Amino acid sequence: MTLAVDIGHGFGGFTLEAAFEAPGGVTALFGRSGAGKTTLVNAVAGLLGPDRGRIVLGERVLFDSAAGVFVKPHRRRIGYVFQEGRLFPHLSVAGNLAYPARAAGRKADGRETARVVEMLGIGPLLDRRPGALSGGEKQRVALGRALLSAPEMLLMDEPLAALDAERKAEILPYIERLRDEAGLPILYVSHALEEVARLATTVVLLAEGRVVRAGPAEALFADPDLAPRFGLREAGALLTGEVIAHDADGLSEVRVSGGVLYLPQVAAAPGARVRVRIEAQDVILSRDRPEGLSALNILPAVVVAVKQGDGPGVIAQLKVGEDVILARLTRRSAEALDLAPGRTCHAIVKSVAVARGAVGRI
Repeated sequence: MTLAVDIGHGFGGFTLEAAFEAPGGVTALFGRSGAGKTTLVNAVAGLLGPDRGRIVLGERVLFDSAAGVFVKPHRRRIGYVFQEGRLFPHLSVAGNLAYPARAAGRKADGRETARVVEMLGIGPLLDRRPGALSGGEKQRVALGRALLSAPEMLLMDEPLAALDAERKAEILPYIERLRDEAGLPILYVSHALEEVARLATTVVLLAEGRVVRAGPAEALFADPDLAPRFGLREAGALLTGEVIAHDADGLSEVRVSGGVLYLPQVAAAPGARVRVRIEAQDVILSRDRPEGLSALNILPAVVVAVKQGDGPGVIAQLKVGEDVILARLTRRSAEALDLAPGRTCHAIVKSVAVARGAVGRI
């Protein structure tokens, strides 16, 4: 199922003009605060009526200004997970999960409830009240409640923004599992690049109420022209690989199209497919294969493009096997290496530079 959005809306001196399509998987709305992400997701939810445009989910028209169509929020069959969870404090976790069926006047589906409870790992929490839950536990319950409303789509507005790093690390695997098993399109709002890189299958890049680019996450992250949009210090590319071994020294071996990466212990069994984010600032280039280095990851590469900014920095786009990565270096270094499209070189990545949070399951 695909969500198609083409809307315009203005208020308080701000104008949103956005058109994009969100296929199955996680479509991340990414941009700085004030870019229009929450306004856009609220329009999809039906919490505001845009000035003009059209919103279609699958075959259902949710909004069409020309035809005078506006489906009320409770009839859109969209689950919404807010930043704070918004659980009912007087109900237990089980009561919160049962609420969507009760509000709709239908009997809860016991098998579906059991499936959601198992998927989100909230079985031990069923008898607790929200006040006795951690932030990560509350968000997992909120996800469960949204799923049990029988939605055709999920909206998630910065669901991890209020959590510390430890709680984020706790809940991210559950969102990955939700993405892969629920079979629902998910519109995910965030300005945290690490979340988007780990979760998104599609990215809609927003700035000042406009869509800058939209498309597959791997393509946008590997585009050197978009590196300033993501932040030069955080810019990097995504590689897809397969876990092939866990070594006794605490490293895991992940096979990518251009070779084998040695990474800090990956939380996935051999045979699992994973996505690895490698930041451009953690890639060193060498014209020839270096010898006598401590770095374990040395991959043959071909320069695709070299993007110069206004300052002393350069972003190089490299083909490594079938994947594309980015390297950030100084203009002086790029000139010394004579970097140009078609030039062969070697990309060097320190194993410890790839944080565990930069590896996600797919």
